[in-house]
Amino acid sequence: MPEAGERWALFLDVDGTLVAIAATPEQARPEPMLSPLLQRLARASDGALALISGRSLASIDRVFAPLRLPAAGLHGWERRRGDGGVVTHQPPAAALERLRPRLAAYVAGRRGLLLEDKGTGFALHYRLAPERGPAVRRFARRLASAEPELRLLAGRKVAELQPRGASKGEAIAAFLAEPPFAGRRPVFAGDDTTDEDGFIAVNAAGGVSLRVEDAETRGRGPSAARHRVAGVGALHRWLGVLAQRLEAADRSTRSGAAGCHPVLR
Repeated sequence: MPEAGERWALFLDVDGTLVAIAATPEQARPEPMLSPLLQRLARASDGALALISGRSLASIDRVFAPLRLPAAGLHGWERRRGDGGVVTHQPPAAALERLRPRLAAYVAGRRGLLLEDKGTGFALHYRLAPERGPAVRRFARRLASAEPELRLLAGRKVAELQPRGASKGEAIAAFLAEPPFAGRRPVFAGDDTTDEDGFIAVNAAGGVSLRVEDAETRGRGPSAARHRVAGVGALHRWLGVLAQRLEAADRSTRSGAAGCHPVLR
């Protein structure tokens, strides 16, 4: 557990963590209280709060508009720093062009599948047809094995083909090397296997790794996360307590006293 008065850097996944999973990515909607809560947390942590997502930066901004926070999109392939500058990698264009028509043809003939073209990679969603999951994963594995520049990320009712060379863990490490995150203890909350790189990174940095679990993910398998909360609503409540404690700690620091942090299990 972090000690009272420690300076935290907060890294938060989006879908399944801050925002409930929806049938399609476009249907995901944050609770009305979430943006004000994130603003409070960002102020109380001197701006050391970033969103870490498989969504693109543009998609993250649409979900949280008009709020624009530091963020890593596309599993770290693009990143908006604390100063607002954006860092992007060059995608393997030839590999993506080879796969695009094959993926489109695969989805076209199978009801319930959704192809999300992220520009730097693809996500095959089967939440509307979960019975197709094993076949989708086999197909995605075949594609990934033929394209060494890409890797397969198996998430919640989705199989993603993303370029190698970036991850959520690497994005968190990059944030921690820059202001306002540098010198702080990292906390990362996520819900999926695609968040494991982030859990590993914050554990290595002596931070707090927090997995958000629900009926779909509970007991799904081992995780590097060292703490658990039971669902998106529970995380919101925890973050609300954290905001209060960080604000109180800030006031106490000015008066020479120390605050404390909410307890994780």
